[in-house]
Amino acid sequence: MAFGLLASAAAVVAPLRPHPAAAAATTATMAVSATVLSTCLVVALPMVFGNYAPTAASDAQADLTVTCTPGTTYTLSLDKGLGSGATLAQRAMSFLTNSLTYSLYTTAARSVVWGDGTGGTATVTGTGTILPQLITVYGRIPASQNTAPGIYTDVVTVTLTY
Repeated sequence: MAFGLLASAAAVVAPLRPHPAAAAATTATMAVSATVLSTCLVVALPMVFGNYAPTAASDAQADLTVTCTPGTTYTLSLDKGLGSGATLAQRAMSFLTNSLTYSLYTTAARSVVWGDGTGGTATVTGTGTILPQLITVYGRIPASQNTAPGIYTDVVTVTLTY
């Protein structure tokens, strides 16, 4: 009988002990987003022709470095520069009141004048990749220019449109 009382007492005490609560869960979703912008950057190195002897044409080249977001299409154009009387086809470097004409091209053969796409000039197009791209500008000073000795300079603006 002692066992029966003990069992009865255990049955009375058992409901009074706290039971662990059943686990509950709920969920939610969180939106995550980012916008990848089309962006580009161009860096232009100087074109240095060096010494010019009027008996022969003088050639030079310079590199443009273009870095764009992958897949971004771009166009590179060059203006006529600051030289007095310059055009896209025939730019002009200046020294005092003197000029020395030259042209800029898209090809090593120096057959396609690089400009803004007007007046028979061309632009250069490309598509951005993960790596910087080198684009070469080819220059030529024609022979037989009779001009004074000096250091001739010009500034050409490179425009990167994307």
